[in-house]
Amino acid sequence: MKLQKIVSRLQELHPKEIDLSLDRIQNLCKKLGNPQDKIKAISIVGTNGKYSTIQAMFAILKQADIKCNIYTSPHIKSINERFVFNNQELSDEELAGLFEEIESSNNNEPITFFEILTAAYFLKSSQYPDNINLIETGLFHRFDATNILKDNLASIVTSIGLDHLDWLPENEQTVKKIIYEKTSTLLNSNIIVAKQGSEEIIESIKKNISNNNSNKLFHNEDYSFAIKENDFFYYEDQLGGIKLPMPNVKGQFQLENISTAIATLRALEDFNIKDEHIQKGITKINSIARLQEIKSGKLKELAKNHQLFVDGSHNPLGAKVLNEYLESLNCNKHIILGMMANKDHNEYMSYFKDVKTLTTIDIPNQPQLKEKTLKIS
Repeated sequence: MKLQKIVSRLQELHPKEIDLSLDRIQNLCKKLGNPQDKIKAISIVGTNGKYSTIQAMFAILKQADIKCNIYTSPHIKSINERFVFNNQELSDEELAGLFEEIESSNNNEPITFFEILTAAYFLKSSQYPDNINLIETGLFHRFDATNILKDNLASIVTSIGLDHLDWLPENEQTVKKIIYEKTSTLLNSNIIVAKQGSEEIIESIKKNISNNNSNKLFHNEDYSFAIKENDFFYYEDQLGGIKLPMPNVKGQFQLENISTAIATLRALEDFNIKDEHIQKGITKINSIARLQEIKSGKLKELAKNHQLFVDGSHNPLGAKVLNEYLESLNCNKHIILGMMANKDHNEYMSYFKDVKTLTTIDIPNQPQLKEKTLKIS
């Protein structure tokens, strides 16, 4: 209850949920002693695959006995999911205490809730200077609150596509504009670019980072993977190849995310990541609501012997990779979909060709498409 009351107060500090500017977060972090300058971070930018890539790196780093702090958004069940330190989520009591400290330093100045959360993460992470920070950057990165780091170990660019278009001017709602926003301010360190949806996107990313002096690695140029028979896949980069077991997560897109995670960790030689760390780690990935199979609980009881999955994708690129997995299943598929009003509903749903029924539902307290049931031929 204490945590909920503090969260409610913090959400009232700014009239907008998102206000693209770095001034407020910089001012607050200055009051806190600029904790973001005291950490070792890997930044993860992109449209899809950020969370999965982070969880793959986390699983591998744990096998190498390297402790992590993790900052992700949004959360699925509780806000605590966003705050992992020393490999553990903060408890309600710990998180409430952290928020109270941030609230006191902010002194009722106007600031968005996400900026408050980011400042809180930076402050807590500075207490673990030896840990590796895996930081998911939101929206368009250039004006995201996480983009106040002066240096980092690496920047990962996951797959980029159309999303959050309502935050762009109507004449700039393009993939090229999104690529610019996500990649134009990447730091000079290492840049690892994941598999993209088209050659045009890859070329646009290359153009945007052409003046960046980072060491750059691109999927299919500097690292790659291939699915083999007998339930394993093969990863290869400039350091050599590794025969790997299939991971404990579903879908080929997860192999793409895992390969990007491996490429990043192997590029950072000081981590001393060994083959066995990777082989064991990728079978222990904890991925919530990313094509996650539900194997117990009330919903599973309703589904009985049928397979039940939950997935948090909400843009056309996510629909594409989700449908690729569904098409690999030899059974009838039924989709229940809840989606906010600012998403491209028609294009998202257009990807599901081999689906028996698609039923839309309301999301409580959110603007969304009206409830209806569609049959897809």
